Amino acid sequence: MGRSVYGIPVREAHFANLSKLFRSIGFVVLAAVVTASMWFYVNGILRAHQIADANVRQVPRGNLSDLYPRWWGTRELLLHHRNPYGHDVTLEIQEGYYGRRLDPTRPNDPKDQQGFAYPVYVVFLLAPLVWVPFPALLVAFYWLLIISTAISVHLWLRVLKWPLGATDVVVCVTLTLGSFAAVQGIKLQQLSLLVAALMAAAVACVAGGHLFVGGALLALATIKPQLAWGLGAWLLFWAASDWRNRWRFVLGFAMVMVLLLTGAEIVLPGWMGMFTDAVGRYHNYTQNRSVLDELVPWAYAGTILAVVAAVASATVLWRQRSVVSSAAGLERAAPLALALTVLVVPMYAPYNQVLLLPAILVLVRDRTIFFSRSRGVRFLYLSGALALAWQWIASLSLSAACLFVSRTWALDRWQWPFLATFALPVVVFALIFLDMTFLGKPCKLASARLS
Repeated sequence: MGRSVYGIPVREAHFANLSKLFRSIGFVVLAAVVTASMWFYVNGILRAHQIADANVRQVPRGNLSDLYPRWWGTRELLLHHRNPYGHDVTLEIQEGYYGRRLDPTRPNDPKDQQGFAYPVYVVFLLAPLVWVPFPALLVAFYWLLIISTAISVHLWLRVLKWPLGATDVVVCVTLTLGSFAAVQGIKLQQLSLLVAALMAAAVACVAGGHLFVGGALLALATIKPQLAWGLGAWLLFWAASDWRNRWRFVLGFAMVMVLLLTGAEIVLPGWMGMFTDAVGRYHNYTQNRSVLDELVPWAYAGTILAVVAAVASATVLWRQRSVVSSAAGLERAAPLALALTVLVVPMYAPYNQVLLLPAILVLVRDRTIFFSRSRGVRFLYLSGALALAWQWIASLSLSAACLFVSRTWALDRWQWPFLATFALPVVVFALIFLDMTFLGKPCKLASARLS
């Protein structure tokens, strides 16, 4: 008889290891290919379509960086003591962002005035950058968003207690950086990606028992309050439900918020009213609506569904309030709170869907549980998988067509990757809600590998 290892013939073990290696390499290569196709689609197809359309309709195009209005407002406030919410500063922002001031007499000019519609304490995060030339800052911030997004994947895996191998982590990071949400956020220099990373770090600190630091990081994430409110409300309630063991989280959050709010009042007295007016103007000229409002055309139907989703989520999260351990309950509660945020926030920009990352990781981890359930649950899960994968299917198809068939044909179908944009948040929310409500027992498959 031949030699054996743990009862397995050496030759069979050798072939099993080779098969596992090839499978792992295949996953990495596939992730790299679809990620490359997404970046090619955004740069070579979507951007080309937008430029051609702008030339025909005479739509202005400047640096188009969402960082620029915040950077310019910070610079004018700190260096020249000007009101960043002022109309004169807004006009100067337009000159950089669009390349010229918007003209209300031109019907094709963008409606978004690009005003400084952030809490003024965002200037404390951007203060070190006011002396940096903006072209250099663009490059640095571009890489900061890539690195912080990649790190957030690792942080969420730690929160979920999912010990993936190195190859699987590479696959997760690659696919995250190749998702349309991340690519759009990076290209637009969106602070949403930085806020998402701050919230991932906050939850990871809480899960690791570093409650004070977790609260402080969550306070910093409120530079975009519409994205931080859901997770923040849950974590503050979670801390208050066991005050003796969790008061440090509230202390960290409160101390940093007091510093931010006090500092903001010092640098710009009365800023709160100015910020409220700026947000009101922003919603008036952009007419932004939530994902549910876009999906359901009837008046107030989206609002009613948002209330139902919020109440249902609050009911489920209430059951987690008495969990004593710092980490216990966070692995599904935090993803649910973030998925709810994407669903109901009155802005359906695809880059906000980076907040779905932890919920998607939970659903991939618990895939065996879903497939062991009823046919309806399996169908919903497969629908979610298709909604997630569609962006890569479409980008790969269009990229291949652009390179090998017809560039014109691909440009004419530039909207294909967007077809599942509204469906994905709804299905992910439904699945993570279902997972936490009915399927959320301790997962014995948490260590399951992807490849």
